[in-house]
Amino acid sequence: MLTTIISTIIVLGILVFVHELGHFLLAKRLGVGVLTFSLGFGPKILGRKIGETNYQIAMVPLGGFVKLIGENPEERVKEEDLSRSFSHQPVWKRALIIAAGPFFNFFLAVVLFSTTNLFGIPYSPPKVGEVNPGLPAESAGLLKGDLILSINGQDLKTWEDLSRIIRGSQGKELHLKVKRAEEILEFRVFPKPSTVKNLFGEEVSTFVIGITHSGEVLIEKVNPLVAIGSGFVQTYQGIKLTIVGIIKLIQRVIPAKTIGGPILIAQMAGEQAKRGLLSLVLFTAILSINLGVINLFPIPILDGGHFIFLILEAILRKPISIRKMEIAQQVGLILIILLMLFAFYNDLIRIITPEGRFDF
Repeated sequence: MLTTIISTIIVLGILVFVHELGHFLLAKRLGVGVLTFSLGFGPKILGRKIGETNYQIAMVPLGGFVKLIGENPEERVKEEDLSRSFSHQPVWKRALIIAAGPFFNFFLAVVLFSTTNLFGIPYSPPKVGEVNPGLPAESAGLLKGDLILSINGQDLKTWEDLSRIIRGSQGKELHLKVKRAEEILEFRVFPKPSTVKNLFGEEVSTFVIGITHSGEVLIEKVNPLVAIGSGFVQTYQGIKLTIVGIIKLIQRVIPAKTIGGPILIAQMAGEQAKRGLLSLVLFTAILSINLGVINLFPIPILDGGHFIFLILEAILRKPISIRKMEIAQQVGLILIILLMLFAFYNDLIRIITPEGRFDF
């Protein structure tokens, strides 16, 4: 329990700090004054004023904020501070300050992935685990433990290399070179069309030969440049997967009951912490990507909602009226609260019934 609480505080604290740090640093860099840098909402627990900025930790840890001079267009700003007022900045400057939060979350993911990659990048070799009866691999003579070295002369390194070639074979004959114990053997196999479920539970048509991977994981040591490059690739893939997952959720391909809230995050953080520091770091990277993507949703009060206001201002060539912005932000706040309540409800259902449903 203590491990779960501590790991959750650390993970959420890092994510919120990095997100708000993005807004803070770019605002400072672009000459906009910052009045408050807060980790958490609600009553202040502790804080200190340095220069014009109040740095504080607040009671409710589920978020944070940076308050800028003139952030509210109706706010009265001193004459000498007008040039440092957020609302008096051109659209492009305000857009950059808003974008800096999600960008820093993505950058954090790159840093965390790259750091773990320095210790080695895990991969699954193209080694056969089980051979399914009645399918082409069994007919061809493949056995458990066979290491598939190449297909049609193309060398294989990972299980994903093997899977990609088989899926794209269109059922054409494949020439496999296999290492079995100390022997090098050759096999010919015709992939069979099949329907399988993808990552999102959708049934898709593909081709299979009837083997599963061994579950073996190897670590490849790489130089720092490769580690950093892989960190960027992993972050891009994480962003893409998160966006596709959200689309599938809207399309109801993924059930809404999979949405999780603070309790689920805490449970997962605790589980990853028990597995070790590396697992917790990777979990933090994935969560940082999710936070960055979600903040770009076009919902008022989120960063993406502010982008919508700026786009409309640029098109109309005048600021959106305060009244319309207030109404939109109130609607956005209601949507966020409802989503949080729904996520919290799902969390409770998972605790009450592990299958995620009521038992009658």
